Amino acid sequence: MATMVPSVLWPRACWTLLVCCLLTPGVQGQEFLLRVEPQNPVLSAGGSLFVNCSTDCPSSEKIALETSLSKELVASGMGWAAFNLSNVTGNSRILCSVYCNGSQITGSSNITVYRLPERVELAPLPPWQPVGQNFTLRCQVEDGSPRTSLTVVLLRWEEELSRQPAVEEPAEVTATVLASRDDHGAPFSCRTELDMQPQGLGLFVNTSAPRQLRTFGFLGPIVNLSEPTAHEGSTVTVSCMAGARVQVTLDGVPAAAPGQPAQLQLNATESDDGRSFFCSATLEVDGEFLHRNSSVQLRVLYGPKIDRATCPQHLKWKDKTRHVLQCQARGNPYPELRCLKEGSSREVPVGIPFFVNVTHNGTYQCQASSSRGKYTLVVVMDIEAGSSHFVPVFVAVLLTLGVVTIVLALMYVFREHQRSGSYHVREESTYLPLTSMQPTEAMGEEPSRAE
Repeated sequence: MATMVPSVLWPRACWTLLVCCLLTPGVQGQEFLLRVEPQNPVLSAGGSLFVNCSTDCPSSEKIALETSLSKELVASGMGWAAFNLSNVTGNSRILCSVYCNGSQITGSSNITVYRLPERVELAPLPPWQPVGQNFTLRCQVEDGSPRTSLTVVLLRWEEELSRQPAVEEPAEVTATVLASRDDHGAPFSCRTELDMQPQGLGLFVNTSAPRQLRTFGFLGPIVNLSEPTAHEGSTVTVSCMAGARVQVTLDGVPAAAPGQPAQLQLNATESDDGRSFFCSATLEVDGEFLHRNSSVQLRVLYGPKIDRATCPQHLKWKDKTRHVLQCQARGNPYPELRCLKEGSSREVPVGIPFFVNVTHNGTYQCQASSSRGKYTLVVVMDIEAGSSHFVPVFVAVLLTLGVVTIVLALMYVFREHQRSGSYHVREESTYLPLTSMQPTEAMGEEPSRAE
């Protein structure tokens, strides 16, 4: 007797049967794992590494290691194989593979290589460094990886002055240091730190050879003015001095002896305004000559002036044109310059384009003024009317028309009197009758007589 299976069980049973039928041997093989040991190792550049690939698949075959590195099969057995990787110089990914029940299964591991910097060097320091001035420490680092774990430290003795990551290849790290008297003879160096502690290794340190700083210090040179701001015509004394054994030179004139000041005097003029005085100091230390320079600037107060060369006193312009009144004033303090028309308060702009017309014709007082006084220059503007050339032509035309009209009128009067038989020579004179002549009389023939 047949047993009836409930209909609700058919869907699950069919699904199970379908999966079992469609499941390939390769998919079944994925139930087993392929292990790669060690996992994600870290080793120094150029080192060797033993790699073991193993699986618990009972029917495994053809265990292989895929890598771009140099490899050698060391030993193998049921479900395992050991390889030796040599001369590992860079980061790499290795892949183990094996066939299980006709399907390939794989496992991988990432190799990280660390490398100490090949060169860590502090750039040379200045032969002699002035006290109170900045100098630059410069450390150069070549190679070293991984860069994300590499740090550069700049040191004075064992004091950290700067700590920065090494980014570029090669890397250069700098720091600015203010030299003090205590820095004389101090060793400066740079150190690299490759921190591999998170990977279970240590902190790898590499330090450059130290460099010794030599400092020197002497006053200035100090340059002084008896009057930093002098009036025009006053006497100004300029002096320069430094410490003992220091030779100073002021504007090319040396002091009498080392340790003595250098001086010069001048009568302040307009041309001395803004003048700089330079002093150089030289100190000999251990056969080397050390130099420092300093300068000071003099200000001279003088009254306003207008440069006649840049401000024409007579201008001849045409009406309805655009021009610029080029006048420049100078003085300390800087003066205000205004140009006003005589007899009125009309002002023309200076140094700015403006539209000229006949109303600008006249004489102007250009005055520069400041707290030091005033300076006035007379400027004459001669404006030519734009339509002046038309007047003579117009007058000539009118005269010509008048003459023509008079001539035509006289001709008309003469013709009318000729027709009437009389002609008035003058108003006060009598007129002569005009008689008509026959053609024969006009020709001088005698009149015919009847017989």
